[in-house]
Amino acid sequence: MRASSIHHHHLTWSSSFWPSTFRQVRKRCCRVMELTIGAEKANVDAKEDEWLYLGLDFGTSGARYAVIDKQGTIRAGGKREYPLYLSKESTDWIRSWKETLFLLLEDVPVDIRPLVTSVSIDGTSATTILVDSSTGEPLCRPILYNESCPDALPAVRSVAPPNHTVCSGSSTLCKVVSWWNSDCSDKKSAVLSHQADWLLWLLHGKLGVSDYNNALKVGYDPELDSYPPWLLSQPYSRVLPSVLAPGTAIGTIKEDVREQYGFHKDCMVCTGTTDSIAAFVAAQATQPGKAVTSLGSTLAIKLLSTTRVEDARFGVYSHRLDDKWLVGGASNTGGAVLRQIFTDEQLEKLSEQIDPLEASPLDYYPLQGLGERFPVADPNMAPRLHPRPDDDVEYLHGILESIARIEAKAYGLLKDLGATQADEVFTAGGGAKNRKWMKIRERVLGLPVSRAVQTEAAYGAALLALKGRQDIPRDRLDGN
Repeated sequence: MRASSIHHHHLTWSSSFWPSTFRQVRKRCCRVMELTIGAEKANVDAKEDEWLYLGLDFGTSGARYAVIDKQGTIRAGGKREYPLYLSKESTDWIRSWKETLFLLLEDVPVDIRPLVTSVSIDGTSATTILVDSSTGEPLCRPILYNESCPDALPAVRSVAPPNHTVCSGSSTLCKVVSWWNSDCSDKKSAVLSHQADWLLWLLHGKLGVSDYNNALKVGYDPELDSYPPWLLSQPYSRVLPSVLAPGTAIGTIKEDVREQYGFHKDCMVCTGTTDSIAAFVAAQATQPGKAVTSLGSTLAIKLLSTTRVEDARFGVYSHRLDDKWLVGGASNTGGAVLRQIFTDEQLEKLSEQIDPLEASPLDYYPLQGLGERFPVADPNMAPRLHPRPDDDVEYLHGILESIARIEAKAYGLLKDLGATQADEVFTAGGGAKNRKWMKIRERVLGLPVSRAVQTEAAYGAALLALKGRQDIPRDRLDGN
């Protein structure tokens, strides 16, 4: 079940109730006292097997939360769109994210808040915030995940190894260097925060803490578990945060936040990760060889491997996940091409008429426009969607099968580059709903293919919160 589909039983008095009579006010105040007393009692009475874990996902267009128990069962969930505020003719994302964070905390049902013993947050990769190391206040507007700073590329390429992940205008390091070289930068008091880092800071109050997934695109080496010498020798290295593993307890939630929302008295705040990795964690593909294909507007694959694989030609790089590597790549084929040709209703009706056990003789390479990166590195590759048969069922069958062949080639390329061979594929994204396509892909890949039970990044963040709580030594839990 998706986190967003949970029916909420939480109260809304704190944000929207404006009583018009003293009697109503008194009634509400009594209810608040009851909730406070109940929260205190729950904090005393709650046993470890009743503890709950909160994950928050800050994606590109909105945020979600999920509360899970020790078994991974979702106990509550919901979502919020980002409110839009303007500041100097641009969107004030800082205000928007901060407000959304506390609105989501308010959305957590009041009766289960006292059982929440840890929190984690994921955010968009390479969204960069330079903040004052004393106050946490941003020194400039956030530089978003999809923004590029090509002005910094020559300087970054002059110090980084060839084809390194940071050698892209949209990398965190390029954004830091671009800010560093600007006239208005307050260099002495600055520290780098990724989106998830800054939101977590609002809860724990300790600046300059990140995780090795978010820190990858600023140059952190997750294999060495340190920043490399070529980076540390640069003057801007003073802004780099300390780095922990995702799902590591940073500290207890700030007292004022805990009291306002009524979370457990020992509620811990744990390091987060990026939104795409949280979505992989949600699928619970925990063994090497397990993979997740996301069939959204594009086709993205992630494979859990015992070996690290990097190849900038294909845009392939690896994130660390504990003692394993999450190897990923993204093709430009996918659902966006299908929607250029068919409506959702047509896709549903035509798919039902396809025989998924029969191979299509049609050979296409469905792309929206020029260029492919993975599994073929060809910036000039043209879409191939002809010849088109008269029968639309045959045409759709040919396109779906061709995308499946691209997926198979992608997993084959990862194996050729040295990654663990895929042995099972879980599916996320809109394409996961198409059962006939699932059967086609299973035949073409020659592997078991199924729909991932959970794909919400907020659920993955909640699993990190659970991990962080379980990893705390027993003597710390007992207060010794």
